[in-house]
Amino acid sequence: MGTNPRPRAVFMAFGTKGDVYPLAAIASALASDQEHYHVVFITHAEHQDIIYHLEAKNVSFLSVTTPSVLSARQFDKLGWNIAELYQIDCVVAAPYVVPYSAPSSFERCFKKELPFLYKYLHEGSANEVCWNDVEHWMWPLFTEEWGTWRSDCLHLSPLPFMDPVTNLPIWHKRVKSPLLLYGFSKEIVECPGYWPSNAHVCGFWFLPPEWHFSCNKCREILASTFPRFSIKKNSLCANHTGLQSFLMDESSSCLPIFIGLSSIGSMGFIRNPEAFLSVLEVVIKTTFYRFVLFSAGYEPLDAAINLFIGTSSGSDNPSNLNYGQDCRFLFGGRLLCFSGTVPYMWLFPRCAAVIHHGGSGASAAALHAGVSQILCPFILDQFYWAERLCWLGVSPAPLERLHLLPENSDAESIKKAADMLIKAINLALSPTMKEQALKIAEILSAEDGVAEALKILKEQVINHAGDGLD
Repeated sequence: MGTNPRPRAVFMAFGTKGDVYPLAAIASALASDQEHYHVVFITHAEHQDIIYHLEAKNVSFLSVTTPSVLSARQFDKLGWNIAELYQIDCVVAAPYVVPYSAPSSFERCFKKELPFLYKYLHEGSANEVCWNDVEHWMWPLFTEEWGTWRSDCLHLSPLPFMDPVTNLPIWHKRVKSPLLLYGFSKEIVECPGYWPSNAHVCGFWFLPPEWHFSCNKCREILASTFPRFSIKKNSLCANHTGLQSFLMDESSSCLPIFIGLSSIGSMGFIRNPEAFLSVLEVVIKTTFYRFVLFSAGYEPLDAAINLFIGTSSGSDNPSNLNYGQDCRFLFGGRLLCFSGTVPYMWLFPRCAAVIHHGGSGASAAALHAGVSQILCPFILDQFYWAERLCWLGVSPAPLERLHLLPENSDAESIKKAADMLIKAINLALSPTMKEQALKIAEILSAEDGVAEALKILKEQVINHAGDGLD
């Protein structure tokens, strides 16, 4: 007699690190908690830096070759269709608020063109797929683009919940409302009553901090007997004493300010990295601020940094002679450019403020660290986070793109951007904003988003699953 195969849980996470890493945190937690499950994680090949950590948790890694920057955050729709094909449970998980809504004419056109399906969806009970699910996140499934793919590639009916033969709703079968998990805090994001009944806000999802170190030696030094990680330790390895010394410099009157734009460079938004650095140079010469700039491995920005180093005198940046390749100093040693990675959870508490693009991961890490923020959004949910954090009182009004990344290098453009950035920094460092950031961090400290997501998965999916989930 053959043995039953292990149940399988497949995670599909497409997009940039901010989209992928939170899902990896849940996959890792599920594999550790449900050891009899075969957990599979599917994502872009460029995220292979987490393979080692996933495999250490017995999570299998499968890669796709599509670039992450081209993903339109439609993987929830892809997963739904594939789950329908194989008749398995589908769970939608997002670390951000759904950043798109249906066109204003969508419901009117839907009701006119698909009256029976419209009726079917409005008659669904609280626990069944209904119009709330469609309005909230499923509406693109009913567009021509997805319909053609469903029909031609998956051999499903062009529209969900429709009989492919009669082209009428499947009245005899009601699909349960898909579980929707959100990786942010109820204390930060308002949850309207019209959201689907099966939407759950868990709290922010963070990877174990040690996963974020690009340096194995630093990771080993900071590892401790604490169940997860000791973010209070200050010691880094010998190759990163420059970063450590810069953060712990007691001779400075202010902690350094972090600035990082993550994948914004690879998306093509940093068109003039020299102008960006010139803005920081003017800010540094005009104020007493110091900055830690994370280049995120974006080659044009790293090249611009090297160009500035090459054109400056040795006395301006003597520290470049003494520290590792991923630590470079500019502008009299007041700008540290770092091309590696360290956990935001470790770094941000050592900074006075955080300047970033408004990604959900950076926003969450800064909120937990209790530091004020300055956001310059570029796409999708970044605008939501920028507005939301301003409303919460932990960030000034969002910067316009040209006030951080001017496209022109003329003196007028650089000075205008620098003036706006200085104004935003002064507001972020005001006592009122700093106090509000600490207050919110205290509230969030009681949350564990990954544990909550795992609890819900176990209660609503795993305990009822036959042979896996998607």
